[in-house]
Amino acid sequence: MHRIEEWRGGRQSPILLPESKMIENNFIKQTVEGFINESGCFIVDVKVGKDNSILVEIDSEEGVSIDYCAELARFIESKLDRDVEDYELEVGSPGLGSPFKVLNQYYKHEGCEVEVQDLSGVKFQGILVDVTESGFGLEVTRKVKPEGAKRKMEVTEILPFNYENIKYTKYIIRFK
Repeated sequence: MHRIEEWRGGRQSPILLPESKMIENNFIKQTVEGFINESGCFIVDVKVGKDNSILVEIDSEEGVSIDYCAELARFIESKLDRDVEDYELEVGSPGLGSPFKVLNQYYKHEGCEVEVQDLSGVKFQGILVDVTESGFGLEVTRKVKPEGAKRKMEVTEILPFNYENIKYTKYIIRFK
């Protein structure tokens, strides 16, 4: 029980309220892993706020349907008891323009155009290539004017990046 003081008729009197139970982040993560285990989905993020607001983000190579997110939400709710813990639950996939949070997102977007910002604040745009556990390459094309040439030529190079040296990587949405 949680004790608070309330003023009644000029004097303070104690009121006992039931303590709300904090939902554990690991419990939610294990519950989600148990549901998506063989589905081809992966966890992008699981957050549980102090007020028991639960946010679950999942993704897969093919994307995630609203129906699948609703199934997962019902599964999570079946593992929680509203009489014991009050909570708010949101299940979805990360937005297209959201920064990547896990390695699987890099693998998913390999070959796609992305924007990378390094820790010094410099932004790069190019094609995501050579994704590994420690870093990735960014294929960039720029125009350079060789000495003695009249016109600029396009030059393609691969810039190497380590994950610990970047601030974010985002998928670039192009409407053609």
